[in-house]
Amino acid sequence: MNSTANFNDILKKSFTELDFFHNVSYIEVLVCMTIAIAVAMFIFFIYKLTYKGVVYSHSFNVSIVMMCLITALVILTISSNIILSLGMVGALSIVRFRTAVKDPMDIIFMFWAIAAGIATGGGIYSVAVLGSIVIGVMMVVMSLVKTKQNKYILVVHYSNEAKEQLNPILDKLKGKIKSKTVSKGTTEINVEVSLKNDNTEFLNRISDIPGVTDAALVSYNGEFAQ
Repeated sequence: MNSTANFNDILKKSFTELDFFHNVSYIEVLVCMTIAIAVAMFIFFIYKLTYKGVVYSHSFNVSIVMMCLITALVILTISSNIILSLGMVGALSIVRFRTAVKDPMDIIFMFWAIAAGIATGGGIYSVAVLGSIVIGVMMVVMSLVKTKQNKYILVVHYSNEAKEQLNPILDKLKGKIKSKTVSKGTTEINVEVSLKNDNTEFLNRISDIPGVTDAALVSYNGEFAQ
């Protein structure tokens, strides 16, 4: 009798001995979801505290919370059933999200919520909690760091008679022209300027120039005007 085991027999035996199903108790589900809620709400408040965009979106922030909870629930489910995990991977692979995310920081918070959900659903609560605390502290610290120069967009509407007095002021500001529109004797110019101490006295001088219809100064972060 050949004592050497066939490779197929070994594979079948190992496969049948696997623990495909693991019953998750109500206590485990309750603990997992409670920690997931705590971590998700922490992310919620950090996002609201450090948001620097144009218009704060409460619905997006809520979606971050729900993303963390749903991810934790999915990981908790597939970790208890190997067969179900294969089907879940196949089902999730066909999902496509086409919502455009303009702010890169929003993507960071989305990944943070997903990572926290994975760690919580996998039962690695220390990673979810301590990792989120470290990331949250770093987000707050980085949001408090200010650049030496603040970016603004100067918008001026003027006629041809204002060119001689307006150009020296614009040259002194050393701004970059973003756009210029000319229509029937009226010109609109958008200039990116950098101000060290938020001194806007030059705006009054521009407004007093004969031929200038109006002048406005708006905050600018490289992508959005506020």
